[in-house]
Amino acid sequence: MDFLKVAAVSPKLILGNVEANVEEIATIIKAHKDVAIFVFPELSLCGYTLGDLLLSQSLEKSIWAGLEELAKSLLDQVAIVGAPIWYEDRLYNCAVVLQDGKIRGIVPKSYLANYREFYEKRWFSSGLGVSGEIEGIPFGSDLLFETRDLLFGVEICEDLWSVIPPSFHMAAAGARLIFNLSASDELVGKHEYRRELVKTQSARCLCGYIYASSGVGESSADLCYGGATIVAENGALLAEGERFSFDSVVTKADIDLDKLKRIRRAETSFSDAPKGAFRKVKLTSLPKTPVDRTFDPHPFVPKNEALRDARCEEIFSIQSSALARRIRHIGDPKLLIGVSGGLDSTLALLVSVEACRKLGKPLSDIIAISMPGPGTTEGTKSSAQKLCEALGVSFKEIPIEAAVKEHLQAIGHGGAADVTFENAQARERMQILMDMANEVGGIVVGTGDLSEIALGFSTYNGDQMAMYNVNAGVPKTLVRYLIDWMAGREEKIAGILHEITSRPISPELLPSSDGEIVQRTEDIIGPYELHDFFLYHFVKYGASPKKILFMAKRAFKTYDEATIKKWLRVFIKRFFANQFKRDPMPDGVKVGTIALSPRGDWRMPSDADVGLWLKEIEDGGS
Repeated sequence: MDFLKVAAVSPKLILGNVEANVEEIATIIKAHKDVAIFVFPELSLCGYTLGDLLLSQSLEKSIWAGLEELAKSLLDQVAIVGAPIWYEDRLYNCAVVLQDGKIRGIVPKSYLANYREFYEKRWFSSGLGVSGEIEGIPFGSDLLFETRDLLFGVEICEDLWSVIPPSFHMAAAGARLIFNLSASDELVGKHEYRRELVKTQSARCLCGYIYASSGVGESSADLCYGGATIVAENGALLAEGERFSFDSVVTKADIDLDKLKRIRRAETSFSDAPKGAFRKVKLTSLPKTPVDRTFDPHPFVPKNEALRDARCEEIFSIQSSALARRIRHIGDPKLLIGVSGGLDSTLALLVSVEACRKLGKPLSDIIAISMPGPGTTEGTKSSAQKLCEALGVSFKEIPIEAAVKEHLQAIGHGGAADVTFENAQARERMQILMDMANEVGGIVVGTGDLSEIALGFSTYNGDQMAMYNVNAGVPKTLVRYLIDWMAGREEKIAGILHEITSRPISPELLPSSDGEIVQRTEDIIGPYELHDFFLYHFVKYGASPKKILFMAKRAFKTYDEATIKKWLRVFIKRFFANQFKRDPMPDGVKVGTIALSPRGDWRMPSDADVGLWLKEIEDGGS
């Protein structure tokens, strides 16, 4: 699946004792055979805080002996360690890449910290622009390391903090992983900035960024080093280790190399970035490592509780502001919306209310229409009416059962509860909304959500259509989440909203049984939490069905493999088969990074063959 296990390590350090430090590093590598590439801190073989002892001839000999000894302990695994290296009578602060019993390359630090507590120019020369060899070993700031389908680069501490980090050029040249050897002391508030810097750089470079800093074994004469270890991937924090530990800290994570590749191929600005001139050092194949990574089962739903309100507020503001902009452009129309007491129409109604408030428009200009049919239950109808009354919008009830019956008789339909029976109701409702909009000078606000658009779970020229769809960018799992959030914010309608979110999702197109819902959407097409997971990875990262299956099995413990496969087949089939419904979809606002408008984010032929993708599901088992 193109995952690679990496480790950022802050080892126990004995300042100045190269032999002991090499032994500790070798022990760590031997104990973690599941890791393909390790990165250790800046000057990790001797310690960053040696001061003038860095210029010692004895240290120089000990460093080379230590590197050779450490290299012997490595086969296909890669270790990147920090060491002071002399080149052309200048001392450089270097990262040394070891693999297969050899020193494969040496990268000097480009930007030296020489301010406040840092004095690096006293001992070191900048490696910026340096390129050469030391006894056949590639040496220079122009090195990238290559193995199979992976290219990675190395930078050292201050390089990341500089105005133009070397990793920008490395990433543009194809490096998907950047390793940083650091010696970053601890100050109040610095770690939060450091973490954000690593995350941000991984996002800007569309890469995995693996950062390891010196720990408390460094001198505490004037400073304290905490041993920060951080692994980030395209802006997301994958793992972070304990700081201020007197034991070695090994922070491991699985980097999704394929995802990074897909993102880069989709971002045209990446392909336009100028490539630097780099020499590529060939490494032997990396070991195949087990994948321990877990995956968020609900990728669309905000996770950070501290940011929950702000994120929901932003989503709601995008929806309502976009609708308000459309209202203002048209010239103050009334808003027609079909309300069913279900999730989607509830969110669309709440958004419509907020849009009117933004414009100072009377809420009576929202005309909410309940159109009960053969499958409508009293509970959903009652919830819709109570919500409209509590919000202060105009409410009308127009039953459709008689009109649908007459229409079906006119076309010779026998009255069976089949697809024609169901779709006739959806089209009758849309006809009422469209004609009422003409009658009162209004527009029809669409309610269909992103999940339904992906699956084509809508009636063509029925609920598939509208004059503006405020939910087009909101997947079903997020719809429910937003309504629950609104319930916590609007006390007077909280009870009604909780009624609505507690019911099973249903189009209510089949005759009800004793007032109970008999048609449950998720029994027909599968759990929306699965479909939203499939949608996220299929569209955002171009993930193959085989990989989606692999990730879903790890993300969901409540479904076995056969169940996930079953609904993944449904998703792929429906996604391909229903592009024809997306091609003419109405205008609707994009909310997150995924949208399916053919005018913006997603373009595919409506007659593409699905066989290749379905075959991958069958080939993607355990």
